[in-house]
Amino acid sequence: MELPFIVVDQLTPQQERDWHAYFGTHGADRPRDIEEGIWRRTQEPATAAQPGDARRRMVHYRYRYGLAATTGAPALALRQLYLYHHAAAPAEEIGAHWEAVRAALRDGGWRPEGGVWVRGDLHVTPTLRSGPHPEDARAGRTLPHGYACLDVQITSSGYVPPPATRRRPWDVLASGIRRKAAPGAFRRIPDLAPLADYLPFQVEIGCGTSWEAGIPALHRLHEIYRVTTREDDAPGVHGFVLRPEDDPLLSEFLTAPEEKVEECVEMYRACFQARPTPALTALKELHDAGYLTGPVITNNFDVLAARAGLRECFVRRYDQAVPDVEWGRGARALLVVGLHADRRQVAARARERGMQVIHCDPEGFWNGGVFHPYPLEGPQCGDLVCTAPAGEALPALAQHLLEKVAA
Repeated sequence: MELPFIVVDQLTPQQERDWHAYFGTHGADRPRDIEEGIWRRTQEPATAAQPGDARRRMVHYRYRYGLAATTGAPALALRQLYLYHHAAAPAEEIGAHWEAVRAALRDGGWRPEGGVWVRGDLHVTPTLRSGPHPEDARAGRTLPHGYACLDVQITSSGYVPPPATRRRPWDVLASGIRRKAAPGAFRRIPDLAPLADYLPFQVEIGCGTSWEAGIPALHRLHEIYRVTTREDDAPGVHGFVLRPEDDPLLSEFLTAPEEKVEECVEMYRACFQARPTPALTALKELHDAGYLTGPVITNNFDVLAARAGLRECFVRRYDQAVPDVEWGRGARALLVVGLHADRRQVAARARERGMQVIHCDPEGFWNGGVFHPYPLEGPQCGDLVCTAPAGEALPALAQHLLEKVAA
């Protein structure tokens, strides 16, 4: 496994300009050449098959991208890799897990060098713990008697993750597990025309605008990192992976790292190759007309709003439990577009500011020609909900408001 690992070969002149303008820069919002994700799952007592089940699984990845020279045009490449996998379970399960990891290292052709296994530019450092985990001790947590842990850290050659990076999933764990919210008594609206009564407005966007640009939905990452049992884009309800014996991630990575890394860079490649959609173009028109104020509050790392000519405020952070938000001057409403699940803090603060919260989300997705409902959790009492797709609702809103001015 050699780095740099080519993600997009032979960039076009436009792609090279996009890299330098939007991705290779360390803007005020975040370093955009880094892709990072964390999942932490602990067995909940209410869903445990047996009393005292405290299995735990955490995955943290952090990749750095850059340009690599080729014989022709430059290529977009993965230059630095960090993947951390933690499992806590009864000792006999962790023992079997450790044997599976060692078998995968042997099958994948990794070479042992002391406590590290090496293959090309990648290093694997496994740590088996039969006593309390140091991070549990630091946080005052305990695991049941008879539990053990296995930590596996995969890094690119020469990269030593700083303490803040190593502790990040544990800090996220300490923030607690997401609890499903109950929607309040909101009102449905057929379109976004009521926003005309709350101008100027600010917007927060989620994966809905990314999906319309051809970027895979979040569940694709769940498949790649085996967060759930979902495979091959199959819709429906899928359980979280908690038992080590049900978790193929490390075996996949260690047995065939080149193939797994090819999957791992899919999302960044898709974000880089995507282009602004009609929804984002409509937001730019509304901003230029003075109806949209402040930066676009975004949970996405695709930089599509910036590429549409809008300023971004990135809030999908792991170093801040409640990310800072720059509110637009005079904003009277918050339009929340294509945002599900636990990203609710911004809307809550908007309500505290007396702003009207309006949601734009079809409450479902299409798969194989079938529409699968995906009800929103976020809307609360007094909110408005429009179920038209962003690609329809936002251009229609821009046309409605701009025609009113022209008239």
